[in-house]
Parts: sequence; C-alpha cells; structure tokens
Amino acid sequence: MLDHLCINVSNLSLSRRFYAAVLAPLGYQMTRGDSEAVGFGILAGRRRSLDPDGDFWIAQGNVAPPLPHLAFSAANREEVDAFFRAAIQAGGTDNGPPGLRPRYHPYYYACFIIDPDGYNIEAVCHLAI
Repeated sequence: MLDHLCINVSNLSLSRRFYAAVLAPLGYQMTRGDSEAVGFGILAGRRRSLDPDGDFWIAQGNVAPPLPHLAFSAANREEVDAFFRAAIQAGGTDNGPPGLRPRYHPYYYACFIIDPDGYNIEAVCHLAI
C-alpha cells in the first residue's frame, strides 16, 4: 500500500550509520544518499522495494513529537533477532527484546528499539515457525 516512507533525523550521518547496520539483517541496503537524505531498500527477491531508490528514507530535519512507530517486516524470527542485536550494537536502546507478543496474535514475533532520535522501531515476523 505504501510506496515509501521518510522520517526526519537530527543527525543524518549518525542515523545513516545506525540504519545501515540495523536494516542490513532484514536485507536492506543504502540505495541513495546525499547531504540531505538517505534511502534504503531491498534490491531483489520477493520483498524487493518497488521504488528503485528505496522504500525507507531518512532526511536531515527537525524531529518533533509525536514520533511515529515504525515496524519493519522480517522474513523469519532469526532476522528479528539479528535486527535487535545490530540495533543494540549500533547504539539503539532496548524497548522490548525479541519474543512472541501473543496479545497481537499467537505468532507475532517482534522486538522494539528506540533509535538515536527517539523513534520506536520494530522488526516483526508473523510466521508460525
């Protein structure tokens, strides 16, 4: 339904490094970047980004509440775990470790991280295995 999404970040260089590390386990890579914005996308496969410049963008700008919650799709639970490890190692703050969240549905496996600007980001897998 969505073609791409962009959020403002207070320090583009810091956030570029953070998101490059955090999104890599999900198959994302930096697709385009300059001094004002950076795009990330999945270049091949079933989850390929339709926009060749990427479906997730960060842009240098003012970060003002309310900050949206962002959930990234993971192909499996191992990707959720790897996302969490990469996010912690990249300086993110644990906001809920990997695990089942049955209040959403029986197979909802996710983790939650607070990014450098305070966004609550998530990796989620909906599969039963």
